[in-house]
Amino acid sequence: MTTDIDHQLAAAIDPWLQHMTWRRDFAAWRERRLHQEQYQTERLAQVRAVAGDLRGLRLLDLGAGMGGFAVAAALAGAQVMACEYNPAYCQIIRLRAARYRLRLPIINAAGEGLPLLSAQFDVVVAWDVLEHVQDPIAVLREIARVLRPGGHALITAINRRAWIDPHYHMRGINWLPRPLAEALIELRGRTKRGAAFRDMQRLSTMHYFHYHELVQLCERLGFAVTDLRELALLAGQLPSRRPWRRAVRAILRRIGLERAAYRWQRRFYTGMFELDLRKEGA
Repeated sequence: MTTDIDHQLAAAIDPWLQHMTWRRDFAAWRERRLHQEQYQTERLAQVRAVAGDLRGLRLLDLGAGMGGFAVAAALAGAQVMACEYNPAYCQIIRLRAARYRLRLPIINAAGEGLPLLSAQFDVVVAWDVLEHVQDPIAVLREIARVLRPGGHALITAINRRAWIDPHYHMRGINWLPRPLAEALIELRGRTKRGAAFRDMQRLSTMHYFHYHELVQLCERLGFAVTDLRELALLAGQLPSRRPWRRAVRAILRRIGLERAAYRWQRRFYTGMFELDLRKEGA
C-alpha cells in the first residue's frame, strides 16, 4: 500500500533523476532509487565481512546520498549516523527513515571537515563519494580521524582508465583527453545540464584514480588496504554473469593466471575500485 510518506519521498527524489531519463532501464532504476534500502544486501554483506555483526556497530555513512544504505544498516541494528552535503538529500534521508519510524541522526556537512569527535566510529562507508568531493585527500584524512584504531572504512573510487564510464555509461571516454571526452558526452546528450546538481558533476571536475596511486595515498594516511573484489575472487565469490566469461575464468584459474588477469583488468578496464581501509594502530 502506498503511503503519504511514499508520495512525499517520490516527489523529493524525482527532480534528482531527470538528467538520467536517457537510460533504457530508467523505470526500473527509478524504482530502485525509491526503495533503495531494499537493495543493500551486497553492501551489508561487505560490512559484515570486515566488521562482523552490525548490531551495535557505530557506523558513519559519509556521503549518504538518498539514504538507502543508512536506513538498511539501521534496520539491521547498527548505530548509524548519516552525513550528507546536499541539503535536499538530507530531507530525502529523513523521509526514508520515517518510512520505518527510525530516529536516524543526519548531519549536513562536507567530508573535508566533519563536525565529529575523533575515533568515534567502528566503520565508515563512503560509496560513490570521492569522485565528487573538492579534496579527496582531506576527506580520507577525516575518515582516518573519526575511525577508532582498528576500525574499517569501506570506499569506492573510479578508475581513471575505466573503459565504460560509471557516470556517463560511455565506452572509451576515459582514454581520451578530457575536452574531447566532454565534447562526446555533449554530442550523445548525456550531460547533466538542467539537472538539480550544481558542482563536481562534469567529467573534468570529478576525481578518478589509478589503483596503485590510490593505494599508496591511503597507506600514507595510516590505512592497510584490501581490494574487496580481489578478496571475493580468491574466495570464489565473484560471479561472472555471462557464460563465456565464466568459461574463460575457469581456464585462467586452472592454469594459475586468474589473479594476474584480474589485476590486469583492474588496471586497464575496471570501472570502480572497492576497498577496505583498516586504520592501523589497533
